[in-house]
Amino acid sequence: MVGTEGKQLGILTLGDALALARANGTDLVEIAPNAAPPVCRIVDYGKFRYELAKREKESRKHQHATKVKEVQLSPKIDPHDLSVKLGHAIGFLCEDMKVKVTLKFRGREMAHREFGFEVVQKFLTDIAAYGHPDFEPKLIGRGINVMISPLPRDQRAKAARQTGSGEGPLSPPRVEDNRPGIPVTVERTPRPQPKEPKPSGFINNPFAELEINR
Repeated sequence: MVGTEGKQLGILTLGDALALARANGTDLVEIAPNAAPPVCRIVDYGKFRYELAKREKESRKHQHATKVKEVQLSPKIDPHDLSVKLGHAIGFLCEDMKVKVTLKFRGREMAHREFGFEVVQKFLTDIAAYGHPDFEPKLIGRGINVMISPLPRDQRAKAARQTGSGEGPLSPPRVEDNRPGIPVTVERTPRPQPKEPKPSGFINNPFAELEINR
């Protein structure tokens, strides 16, 4: 039995423990049911639950649920595809996720493993501003694996924003020179001229040269 101030009260029967809890206006809470004998505590149950929830919340703050995203490469990957994979990995790292890079060899590609290591090393070099490898690239089975962790936010480069393709052409920057005596030439875009109105009536009037005698 444990008292309200954490003081051990010794081994009591269930009846004596309940009577003691009622005398103090508190509850009898079993905190170690698997112990021999079980351990109970005299405490306000509402306060006990509040303190327990508070401790669990504090412990969750120090636990970072790390998500891992995988990026697959190949020894003969196209440079454009490699840049696309690199952009995806940078996006994952900027969201505080880890990136697992996997390069798989197929068939006779195992005879030239150095090409695979070159691709992985280039990938790590291009992504160095956003993350760092947890270990050197390793050959496991028929593939090369490496795990990349994001750099701290204050040390990480900012991801470049992509401009939307639906935007129209931008106007040229306007340069102003306020120094006296320097003429400023302003180029204006010619406005579209209005179309001339079409003449009403017939284009080839058969009665145009007809004389009328009155």
